[in-house]
Amino acid sequence: MEFGAMIKFYRTQRGITQAELAKGICSVPHLSKIENNSKEANEETISLLLERLEISLEEIEEKEDQIKILLREFAEKINFYLKDKIDETFQQLKEIEHIIPFSKYIYVWELYKFRYLIFKGLVVEAESQRDLLYKQKKNFSQHEDYLFRYYNAVFLMWKGQYKNADDILDALHAENGNETTDGEFLYHRALIKSSLEQSGHAIHFGKMALQIFMNQHNFYRILHTLMLLGINYTHSHIYEEAQGCFQHLIRNAELLKEERMLPQIYHNMGHLQDKMKNVKGALYYYEKSLDLQPNFNLHYLVTLYAIGEINYSLHSDEKARECFQEVHSLAKDLGVKKYRLLSDFYLFLLNSPAKGFKYLETKVIPYFEEANEHIDDLTRFYKMLADYYNGKGMIMEAVNYLNKIT
Repeated sequence: MEFGAMIKFYRTQRGITQAELAKGICSVPHLSKIENNSKEANEETISLLLERLEISLEEIEEKEDQIKILLREFAEKINFYLKDKIDETFQQLKEIEHIIPFSKYIYVWELYKFRYLIFKGLVVEAESQRDLLYKQKKNFSQHEDYLFRYYNAVFLMWKGQYKNADDILDALHAENGNETTDGEFLYHRALIKSSLEQSGHAIHFGKMALQIFMNQHNFYRILHTLMLLGINYTHSHIYEEAQGCFQHLIRNAELLKEERMLPQIYHNMGHLQDKMKNVKGALYYYEKSLDLQPNFNLHYLVTLYAIGEINYSLHSDEKARECFQEVHSLAKDLGVKKYRLLSDFYLFLLNSPAKGFKYLETKVIPYFEEANEHIDDLTRFYKMLADYYNGKGMIMEAVNYLNKIT
């Protein structure tokens, strides 16, 4: 405990001069040195100064132990993804926040606040906290510097700056081998690699994280990691492993009544079934996902669009048209250009193939190429146009799009 800083804080807060506080206990110069932490005082002197300020040394030491316990508890709740319980610990720490600056945990607490704000999705507040921490960076211990850089990488990931986040985690791994082998760190490495479409790396780190979370019986993080692995197995065409992940997820999420994750699990299982050419199975899972979602958000929009595509492939034109009309309206309301363009393409296609493919060529594909969207989607659209032009006997145009695929 930084007793000098604490004595100075409470003395000035209570309007007591150094002379008044020091009288009969120590000299004013000695008190000045204590307050500036340039000279350590013996326990008796500290005890007398605190007593005059009506502060219990025993209570202060108990508070420091409480801070230590609460910070450990706070870190565990982050690690175990206990979103519903983290606020309770955060509030307990806030209640004794006035004591924390006098303890050795001052920077750890400020770093944990940064992590808490990211955890709660409070981006603006998190950015402000990051700026405050950056100014104090020169005072950090090695471990505190590690935490700051790691949490900053997580923050950059949530802002979509995946390459910057990945560079930070790579550097941390090279510098801090032991600290970077915990499940949370490995999970974030996998998540960032997945966002960069580096599925092989994502699977590698995801499997390592999963083993640690299983050893910890960290159920929420097991579910999150299985989801991540299932998505990346699907992207890598390792369909049997992907199906195993999603089946395990469905069983456990239904058992735990984890309703927040079930729509996403069903959607990704639907996507896998579609990749496996099981369109009826895909439609079944997409519809289960849609039934659990509120109907005015991006996730609902994406699932509804997928249902529209499945119905189109099954030649259920009226059902497809209804889906794409709703997608168009919702995409317009949400300001999502990608799905407005895609729904327009299918609506044109349902009325006139010539108009649909013209729109695909002049509007949709240029947007996807410029936005650097998923290569799988672009490849599918290139093939659709190649097949269309080939069927029309326009061989050069067909070859042009086949060349784009290769």
